Amino acid sequence: MSVPTLGAIVLDCPDPMALGGFYARLLDWPAPKPEEGWATITGGGGRIDFQQVDDYAAPTWPEGERPQQLHLDLTVDDLDAAHDRAVGLGARLVDDSHRTFRVYLDPVGHPFCLCAS
Repeated sequence: MSVPTLGAIVLDCPDPMALGGFYARLLDWPAPKPEEGWATITGGGGRIDFQQVDDYAAPTWPEGERPQQLHLDLTVDDLDAAHDRAVGLGARLVDDSHRTFRVYLDPVGHPFCLCAS
């Protein structure tokens, strides 16, 4: 078939196992599977890969010298409980001005949103 399907989202980072571990815990998925310079997590609904970049520089969200190029929207049933979980795992809240979603930075600076279902 000539129509592609989504295989994975890939995030650049300085330490694939560390960032893969953060997202595995956040999403309650199995621990990352390491390879040289790479880690993969797979769970309900998909796969996220983490690629080592030696000179990684975090995005300067929401604007600036290195603006975000993508972000993850993660749907949750309880926004307050999901907030506590994300922050407890190392995320940093950067915008809580919206009623239905909040914006965070993961431990290496990638933005992601927790969105009320």
